[in-house]
Amino acid sequence: MTSIDDESAQYLISTVSKRSGVKSDLVRAWERRYQAVTPTRTTGGHRVYTDQDIARLKLLNQATSNGHSISQIANFTLDELKKLLKNEPDSTLQKPYSSPQSSADRVHVAQDYIEKCYAAVLAFDAKALESHFENAIVELRTEAFIEHLLTPLLTMIGDRWKTGELRPVHEHMTSSIIRSLSYILRNNNPCSGDAPKMIVSTPIGQLHELGALLAAIIAELNGWQVTYLGANLPAEEIAFAVKYTNACAVTISISFDSDDLVVPKEIRRLRKLIGNNVVLIAGGRAAGHYKAVLDEVGVLNIQSYEHFRQILGELAEKNKGKNTVT
Repeated sequence: MTSIDDESAQYLISTVSKRSGVKSDLVRAWERRYQAVTPTRTTGGHRVYTDQDIARLKLLNQATSNGHSISQIANFTLDELKKLLKNEPDSTLQKPYSSPQSSADRVHVAQDYIEKCYAAVLAFDAKALESHFENAIVELRTEAFIEHLLTPLLTMIGDRWKTGELRPVHEHMTSSIIRSLSYILRNNNPCSGDAPKMIVSTPIGQLHELGALLAAIIAELNGWQVTYLGANLPAEEIAFAVKYTNACAVTISISFDSDDLVVPKEIRRLRKLIGNNVVLIAGGRAAGHYKAVLDEVGVLNIQSYEHFRQILGELAEKNKGKNTVT
């Protein structure tokens, strides 16, 4: 990437994102991974783009929304992209990926990705794993990616770690890549003024945060204003965030079960601190282990992603208008 000497290159990435409809972080990912656009830089080091770059990104955005794989079309010319979108036959073009329409189709596509992703994990190939994740996000869309690919893959990795096929470092590598891609997964669109507010975290002693992070992303995609606190927080800190943000709900993720009394104690304390008017939601692989205490203090236990979406919808309707700024 060279310094700018073309006066047509005049748009910063924030403007390009608004005009093309492609999030800034995804523009960078497409640029880095596939060279979909090649911006120049100002003398101050800022990326700048041309009108042609914006046109390309608009077409790529539309094509990927229709189900085409970014890895296949990133280097198409503008004319090739226009032909692709007009469904004009062109033997020089690769056959595009067909967007999965039904849930069964999405599961099938996700299963193919799971096999490729697990092979990359097994080979400790971080670059390949990141590439598979990026392509899958585009092809499956975020919620299907999380539900049908990421969650089963993480379960598989956890099971294989227990049997000794994988080492802890494999899981750490995978988790690190997922966190690095969260900027693509998260909803960067502004929430409506009356969007319900939620705090997401894990109780003290629960160090694995991916379940909480994915719950936060799902809630954001379903119209919630989410404050994600990360992992391993005491009840007092979570309750403070609830009070400070005026959240109407708290979601906690419990991924590890033990015989100590820390988690039950923290759940009871959290309920007492936030009061009965704030809805407390729990999910995660080990949440069922604490069913007795969850039932005791009136916690909504997430049974599935669909159940979580149902909870989010019902709570949003119940709290509609309460957060409107006047």
